[in-house]
Amino acid sequence: MRTRILGFGALATVALAAMFGLFVVPADLNQGDAQRIMYVHVASAWIAYLSFIVTALAGIGWLVRRDLRFDAVALAGAEIGVIFTALAIWGGMMWARPVWGTFWQWEDPRLTTTALLLALYIGYLLLRRLSDDPRRRATRAAVVGLVAAVDIPIVHFSVIWWRGLHQAPTFGSPDRLLHPAAPMQFVAALLLMLLAVTLAWLYLMIRRYQLARLETLLEEAARLGRLRSARASVARTAPVDITAAVDAAAPQPSRSTSSAEEPAR
Repeated sequence: MRTRILGFGALATVALAAMFGLFVVPADLNQGDAQRIMYVHVASAWIAYLSFIVTALAGIGWLVRRDLRFDAVALAGAEIGVIFTALAIWGGMMWARPVWGTFWQWEDPRLTTTALLLALYIGYLLLRRLSDDPRRRATRAAVVGLVAAVDIPIVHFSVIWWRGLHQAPTFGSPDRLLHPAAPMQFVAALLLMLLAVTLAWLYLMIRRYQLARLETLLEEAARLGRLRSARASVARTAPVDITAAVDAAAPQPSRSTSSAEEPAR
């Protein structure tokens, strides 16, 4: 019930944030209405960061505690993170076309490192499909998730460390976001959208975690069922095979031994 309330609240907040960004906030003086894409672009990037950080932390939790619930959280975070990373890239391309005159520039460090981040976590999800053993799969995924998480700060600070087409980070830079020259409608719309997508992320995480736990329990039940069937099959066939093997391997008394024992008796 609480999850449903959260879902309806997230949906209402997203709708409110979208209407605020589309109809209340004035168009940018330089970029025009194209700047409105920024609200979706920045919010999607924020959720991607958050999701992948949760995946990395959950991977550490699995490696330390060996509890498959951590792996379920990691899977949920990775899947949601991939979706929002793709959405952030798409929004960035739609924003870049009227502003930069092109959809993509590989020379831009932010674009390149973000594409790498998406590829890493797609690989993370593909790796999980290579094993039917939940525990082995969780261990491999945890290691890959931790390695891939190294790219998160690289993506965020790439616009500071290297020159490119991107502007400085919008969130994570309070001096930019809360600059006196920034219109209050802009700040309010961005913060409202961040709140909306965070609520939506929380709802999606809960639902995907629940589904992942169910999938893991079903896998464990199926694996135990196969193991019990194999043991039952061995138990039915082993006595016959063992008896036959013992009879065949048992030494037969020789005539010399029998004749040698007769005088003794």
